[in-house]
Amino acid sequence: MSNKVGITTNVPVEVVFAAGWVPVDLNNVFISSADARVLVEEAETAGYPRNVCAWIKGIYSTVLRDRELRTVVAVTQGDCSNTHALMETLQLAGIRVIPFAYPFDRDYDLLKLQIEKLMQFFGVDWAQVRREKHRLDQVRRRVRELDRLTWAENRVQGWDNHFFQVSCSDFEGDPDRFGVRVSDFLNRVRNHPPRTETVRLGYVGVPPINGDLYEYLEERGARVVYNETQRQFVMPFDTDDLVEQYRLYSYPYGIFYRLEDIKREIGTRAIQGVIHYAQSFCFRQIEDLIVRHELKLPILTMEGDKPGRLDARTRIRLDAFLEILQ
Repeated sequence: MSNKVGITTNVPVEVVFAAGWVPVDLNNVFISSADARVLVEEAETAGYPRNVCAWIKGIYSTVLRDRELRTVVAVTQGDCSNTHALMETLQLAGIRVIPFAYPFDRDYDLLKLQIEKLMQFFGVDWAQVRREKHRLDQVRRRVRELDRLTWAENRVQGWDNHFFQVSCSDFEGDPDRFGVRVSDFLNRVRNHPPRTETVRLGYVGVPPINGDLYEYLEERGARVVYNETQRQFVMPFDTDDLVEQYRLYSYPYGIFYRLEDIKREIGTRAIQGVIHYAQSFCFRQIEDLIVRHELKLPILTMEGDKPGRLDARTRIRLDAFLEILQ
């Protein structure tokens, strides 16, 4: 039996690693695939509607393609509202699904109960999980330093900031090897001359489905120095309490709690404008009106649908936004 377990978004991976299993962030596998568009089409051929988020469809096909992946931890509260139907279609295909829910009000006891249910399934105790947290935190601290070099010393590109932080959802299945990769990158980048882009941007929302966004912005004299959700995957706070760690983690909770972090980082990082990314057919598009009301600086709402390069319309809108900021 394979010890790989898919995850639909960031979950307490300390539990998974403590059990000797290998977490696989299905989003990362889907979007890094050379066949990402084909994966979406395969889900539509299987019966998924066209007006459903491409991430959900990509995850579905990613799981079915991997013969070793027979178990998935699905976040039923605190992520995509379509995950419930995704779970059911995976179960129909013979996949074992483990539900995990982040309590909407960030209730400590409810969150602890969810983590302990996950521990029960994987057969581990708190001592094992805490040891794993200590190991993962050492890697996270290196990625936090990479983030600091991005905004404080201007030595890291927006894509690299995005990539290393988003990879902390599953540590590429091997935290020790991933940690070495981060250390090697840090050793190289510390010797780089500071970057010269004049416009400092914040990126708010789920990671983009268009991989060339960061490169496109930098070609035009702008750079993302704050990736909101990706940074949260690094657990950018110091606590020895695993439950508190995932209670502080902002992504699965309400927009107003997320905005506390966003506003704080906008000030710290001297951000001049914000790109708010909203995936097509996602309920989070509605939150854009709250983001616009609460953030007092220029905002561009960017909508993405299928994986691939930026379309002409989005490039024109980005150009106009940067022209205003410059």
